[in-house]
Amino acid sequence: MNSLFTSFRRILPLNPTSHHHFLLHKFLSSHRSSPRIPIQRLQQPPASPDSTRHQLTVPDFDLATISNLLENHNVIPGSSLESALNETGIEPSYQLVQALFDRLSSSPMLIHSVFKWADTRPGITLSPPLFNSVINAMCKARDFESAWSLIFDRARNNKGSELVTADTFTVLIRRYARAGMVQQAIKAFEYSTSYYDTELKLLEVLLDALCKEGHVTEASMYMERRRRMDSNWIPSVRIFNILLNGWFRARKLKQAENLWGEMKEMNVKPSVVTYGTLIEGYCRMRRVEVALEVLEQMKLEELEMSYMVFNPIIDGLGEAGRLQEALGMMERFFVCVSGPTIVTYNSLVKNFCKAGDLLGASKILKMMMNRGVDPTPTTYNHFFKYFSKHNKTEEGMNLYFKLIEAGHSPDRFTYHLIMKMLCEDGKLSLAMQVDKEMKNRGIDPDLLTTTMLIHLLCRLDMFEEAFEEFEKVVRRGIIPHCESNELITGLRWAIWTLGYTSI
Repeated sequence: MNSLFTSFRRILPLNPTSHHHFLLHKFLSSHRSSPRIPIQRLQQPPASPDSTRHQLTVPDFDLATISNLLENHNVIPGSSLESALNETGIEPSYQLVQALFDRLSSSPMLIHSVFKWADTRPGITLSPPLFNSVINAMCKARDFESAWSLIFDRARNNKGSELVTADTFTVLIRRYARAGMVQQAIKAFEYSTSYYDTELKLLEVLLDALCKEGHVTEASMYMERRRRMDSNWIPSVRIFNILLNGWFRARKLKQAENLWGEMKEMNVKPSVVTYGTLIEGYCRMRRVEVALEVLEQMKLEELEMSYMVFNPIIDGLGEAGRLQEALGMMERFFVCVSGPTIVTYNSLVKNFCKAGDLLGASKILKMMMNRGVDPTPTTYNHFFKYFSKHNKTEEGMNLYFKLIEAGHSPDRFTYHLIMKMLCEDGKLSLAMQVDKEMKNRGIDPDLLTTTMLIHLLCRLDMFEEAFEEFEKVVRRGIIPHCESNELITGLRWAIWTLGYTSI
């Protein structure tokens, strides 16, 4: 008992005055409100040559020195920060820059400054993936103008032109689509085709990006426009698959079935992916029986059964509350060559949790472990989602503690769910400590997570602390959107209380 308490204090040092009762109840109570969730203790894998080289090339002192500088609120991103980085005397290596980018994934302004600093130093060769990370960070903050400026600057520079690749335009297209800027995404695609001989690949990227962001009508219209320009052009099966998936995601059954008919008329042979898309689409629209009919049709065509067709049906049955049938379908899955995947098990865990059957979800978790399938953060996130939805903060924190002790690395969504639980429960001390733990693990808090923390501070009338957190967000280059009503309302009150001008 004492060792557990000590370990927990080491991971999340708690405020003994405000949360002592919480810990006592957590560790000393014999009452169990939820079944025991099995945790697999991870074995540390042997260090690979690449990871060893990475550790040798990135001294902890260099990484810590620059990280502390980046967190200094007195150093403004831009030329001031670049000068401060030069003054450290640290020569950036590729691995150091990559480590900083990983840590600053949600801080576009800081990423840009680090890139410009590294770019001016001799002895380092930056790569297209690093360049694309900068472009992605800028576009994520909707600073498309700066992204294009950097691309044009590199394209004109013979030394840096190799940094601009087709993947750069893939980033642009997807970010424009995510921002709802359809015409700009199309223009980025058309501009890229004058530079790279990968038009078909980027066309698929464009249509896929538009469909995934709900712009399937525009994607379909653009494909039709290209067909009118070249009457001999027949879209590939991949393009049909993308549009089929788009119509199903948009819940437009008639348009999806019409496209399926067009595909047959053009004699485009459907692939396993096509049938998987149809089955997943019907399951998404709660038409599991039709999906089962498509499965039988696929059998008649003697196509290989795989996770692409079984996983959607198992998930569809689970979503419909038909959990026993989903388990029966998984047993049929075992006779296939591929067998159940992590996605299969995660789907069952998710639906058992949604049904409130944590015991059933825990049994699935134990089953997958016994069959050699390792859980992922997504697996446990379904439990955290249940705890968050039902305000079971104690159980959620207990699971988090056990995962850390077992050597698991929570992902960004795990921390989002935990922060949501703690903020809604008003546990500021724990929330601040989890926020710190997240940063220590190299996960940069995103806008949504930070917004929850700021809103909690405002609820607790801690306006000065809320405004400080807001300033940190702005410094990182993340500007809250106007729809963040809770954040803006709380900050207006904070600024008025602190005697500042209006926001």
